[in-house]
Amino acid sequence: MPEGNAMKALIFAAGRGERLKPLTDTLPKPLVEVHGKALIQYHIEALLKAGITEMVINVSWLGQQIIDFVTRLSTQDGFQQANIQFSVEREYPLETGGGMLKALPLLGEAPFVVVNADVYTDFDFSRIGVLPEGQLVKLILVENPSHNPTGDFALNNQHLALKTQQSSNFTYAGIGLYHPNILAAHRVPQSAQCTVPVVFSIVPHIKAAIASKQAGAQLHTGQWHDVGTLERLHALHDASTPLG
Repeated sequence: MPEGNAMKALIFAAGRGERLKPLTDTLPKPLVEVHGKALIQYHIEALLKAGITEMVINVSWLGQQIIDFVTRLSTQDGFQQANIQFSVEREYPLETGGGMLKALPLLGEAPFVVVNADVYTDFDFSRIGVLPEGQLVKLILVENPSHNPTGDFALNNQHLALKTQQSSNFTYAGIGLYHPNILAAHRVPQSAQCTVPVVFSIVPHIKAAIASKQAGAQLHTGQWHDVGTLERLHALHDASTPLG
């Protein structure tokens, strides 16, 4: 195992998984198995392999199942070095922006890795690098899958850009490197914080970072699948190569 990395990681695991019903009526999406292993376990293993031992997992829907699973996993050989904390969204999921904002006290003031628990990928987190001075976000992009043929963003010489009809567009992999200041507009002194959790998406903040030329990107050309529907899950079992 590599030596510990000071960088922390946030695993988004709070979603309801509506399009995976009825499977997700009783099983949270991060615990859905591919090739005999829960999706979230692949991410924990990959982060540890990259030397990232400090992790925060946000949970909401059937969150106690995730907490129990990860707690058991952390006692097994190869996982004891993981220091995992949970950001619990008790009443309802706070979406990507709200979930990140709630988890910031556990993540600290340095840039951190983010990964969606519902993707299946061989991405090597040691290749994510660092954020250049003044940059707020760097997204990992992939070639557009059939369910998202027009992509999400454009890539221009390692700079993230808004997609156009003329640009070469790619899909956001659900993996990125974020600076806490990307949520500066939402961060207020502890004494002034509202007791009602704020629900919002991170996407407008990514677009604002693009507008201020503070957003980068890199392309992942390896294995990547969005486990978003039952059809995709079944196809993934048939077509993908088991990850190591």
